[in-house]
Amino acid sequence: MTEAPIELPEPRPPRLLTVAEYAALGDTDYGYTELLEGRLLLSPSPAPDHIYAMGELFVAIRAALPQGLEALQDADLDLQLAPEHSPGTVRRPDLMVVNANARRRIRAAGGLLQASDVSLVLEIVSPGSVRTDRLTKRGEYSDARIPHYWIVDITQPVSILACHLAGEFGYVDSGEITDTFTTPRRRLPRPTRPARR
Repeated sequence: MTEAPIELPEPRPPRLLTVAEYAALGDTDYGYTELLEGRLLLSPSPAPDHIYAMGELFVAIRAALPQGLEALQDADLDLQLAPEHSPGTVRRPDLMVVNANARRRIRAAGGLLQASDVSLVLEIVSPGSVRTDRLTKRGEYSDARIPHYWIVDITQPVSILACHLAGEFGYVDSGEITDTFTTPRRRLPRPTRPARR
């Protein structure tokens, strides 16, 4: 039995895109979900276990947030790593904790969430994203000065790697936790607006 050939989406744009051009694409039928230094990236839909874990984490984190911070799932995030008219980088983390004013700003002025809006970004590792989540995004989120990055691996044993910014060293962590994970009883820092790079 011969399998039908896989149909690829229409050709990608012939040049690198800015964050604004990416945002202007809106929802497409082609599955473009992120922008990496101006290049559109395709991502498959997450598996049911991934979606379930994301929902459970969202509920737990949202319940623990202080006033002024919100949890958001699966939203575009401009990492603010390039000047406005240069090829940009936009990631779509599984979950973020953002300043509550960010949604109002976007509703009024448009655009995307920005790294300076974010206190915590969380990625759930998928079979096709292990290296990306553990190395590439760790470096990008650190460069974007997002204070906290959590990497959750739902394969057995389930683990979390909680990273936090440590000045010029970027993210540091205390190793993966496979037992009960408890955050310190301190407030997440409110996002600050770093100088645009």
